[in-house]
Amino acid sequence: MTDPLVRRAAEIDYEDVSAAEGLRKGVLVGEEHGAPNLAIRRFTLAPGAEVPAHTNEVEHEQYVLDGEYVVGLDDEEVTVSAGDSLFIPAGTVHWYRNEGDEEGAFLCAVPTGDDEIRVVEE
Repeated sequence: MTDPLVRRAAEIDYEDVSAAEGLRKGVLVGEEHGAPNLAIRRFTLAPGAEVPAHTNEVEHEQYVLDGEYVVGLDDEEVTVSAGDSLFIPAGTVHWYRNEGDEEGAFLCAVPTGDDEIRVVEE
């Protein structure tokens, strides 16, 4: 049995995501912390940052914490802001673009385990 865990904000290490300049990721809780089924990650999207169109092998559930940015889902673009939630099924082509002057931030929950990310060529 896994022990309960509390991680403080100051304990979270953020790293640049190589696929997109201006995108940073911090793993809040994941397999390395004993969570067997889900990982919760926090992403920040700098003003002007763009994440290229890509797919993932696993579903994503996201909750927008801060800012306003564009999310592409298959052939549609939607503007999201704090308080909005998204469900991105496995295999869905999606992308992000922060056209504003403020940083965007969102939580992303995914199943633990391997996830292959494929950048979609335009």
